Amino acid sequence: MTSLRSMISPHSGEVISSSPGKPIAITMGDAAGIGPEIIAKAFRDMPEALRGCFVAGDVATLRRAAKVVQGAQGVDLPVAELAQPGDALASPPRCIPVLPVIAPQAPPPFGRISAAAGRAAGDCVFWAARAALRGEVAALVTAPLHKEALAAAGAPYDRYPGHTELLQAVAAEHLGVPVAGLPVRMMLANDELRTVLVSIHVSLREAIERVTLHQVVETLRIAHESLGALLQRPPRIAVAGLNPHAGEGGLFGREEIDAIAPAIAQARAQGIDAYGPFAPDTVFMRARGLTEFDVVVAMYHDQGLIPVKYLGVEQGVNVTLGLPLVRTSPDHGTAFDIAGSGRADAGSLVAAVRVARQFL
Repeated sequence: MTSLRSMISPHSGEVISSSPGKPIAITMGDAAGIGPEIIAKAFRDMPEALRGCFVAGDVATLRRAAKVVQGAQGVDLPVAELAQPGDALASPPRCIPVLPVIAPQAPPPFGRISAAAGRAAGDCVFWAARAALRGEVAALVTAPLHKEALAAAGAPYDRYPGHTELLQAVAAEHLGVPVAGLPVRMMLANDELRTVLVSIHVSLREAIERVTLHQVVETLRIAHESLGALLQRPPRIAVAGLNPHAGEGGLFGREEIDAIAPAIAQARAQGIDAYGPFAPDTVFMRARGLTEFDVVVAMYHDQGLIPVKYLGVEQGVNVTLGLPLVRTSPDHGTAFDIAGSGRADAGSLVAAVRVARQFL
């Protein structure tokens, strides 16, 4: 994929510099989950892939994670406390560089929902997002947070269902626009398939209500602009229907007739290379391999995420499109059931760093 030097906000055209000479911030995620553990494992096993990265988080939490992963291999894994983000560029390999961006804290028990852990994870994301918006870091990679812990943390975090909505709010505040004035979309991607979602963290009932001409056109525009910048050509976009067989001409629902097909026609009139709506049970197979289509626009969260995750959670990457900063994330959650065991796979985190670099 072609490298970019900046990302352009679809809202305002504002360019926020993303110099490759600046470090990449990795937020530590929920300390009760596997986030710190996979970060430590990535720095241990794939130091070249994480060169120039640092952890925005808590030193004690990362030291505990280092003990978890070094215990399995007997490899010494020191944690270096940074004074500023740029210090990460000179960090030695197989050392975890941590910039303390929150007050020191005792790491919470593994595998338990904790309001304190939710707040700490949220505070790290807030800091890293603002640092990216100020141009102090090149990109933001977020380790998993736990949505219940985030909600338990109270204001302001109980307003955000997840990373995407939190980052949208921070970026909108930075740009001086209402949140609705900065539409964003979730893209999940691996080496075989990309999907962009019309709706994200809402109930299925609400997701169906959000399948409107405006929402679908907005999704197609964001996918076209963001992927077009990355690929350096207009992306070929397949659009999934909402209903079985894409509605079968209205027999199984009219969303395709009333909203999705008109949105595709409007997008094509604007120069967007979009096709469909296609039956959602086959369109992902047609897009697999990124040969016939570069991306599938899916109508709701699980419709788009299940196919990508089925191909392998360890390589899936979540990318937020439409932000005036580069943000990627592993496509898995906090995995409380295995946290602290040393068994978590760091592959998706490393893939998220790799994809973030492709956007720079």
